[in-house]
Amino acid sequence: MTHIVELQVGQSLPLIQLTPVSRLDLIKYAGASGDFNPIHTIDEEAKNAGLPGIIAHGMWTMGNLAKLFTPFAEEGFIQDYTIRFRRMVFIDDVITLQATLQKNESCLMEFKVAAINQHGKEVIDGTITFIYSK
Repeated sequence: MTHIVELQVGQSLPLIQLTPVSRLDLIKYAGASGDFNPIHTIDEEAKNAGLPGIIAHGMWTMGNLAKLFTPFAEEGFIQDYTIRFRRMVFIDDVITLQATLQKNESCLMEFKVAAINQHGKEVIDGTITFIYSK
C-alpha cells in the first residue's frame, strides 16, 4: 500500500514498534509539553505518589499514535482523535502502535487505534478520523 485511500475496511496500517521508553524520552517530552509533573521523571517522586516507578505522560503515548499517519501527511490530515487511557506506561516498556480502518465514507476514514505494551495489554485505545482529498 502506497496511498492511504487504497486501504479497505478491516485492513490495517503497518504496525509501528517504538523503541523502549526511556527516561530521556520523558524528560524531552516534559520540556516540549510543559508538563513537569515529577512522577514522569523522578523515581522517588513516582514512588512517593504510590506508583511502582516513573510513568510516561499519557499524552506522550497518545501523540505517538500520530506516527501511524505520518507517511500519509501529503494525502490528508487527522481531523479528530478520541482516546481512552487504559494502563500506565513505564520506562523500558515497548509499545506497538496499530490502526485498523473501520469506515471509509466521503473522504473520511475512521480508524480504531491502539497502543499495546510488550505484555500484549492495550495501554490506550480509541479512534482517529483521517480526512483525505480525492
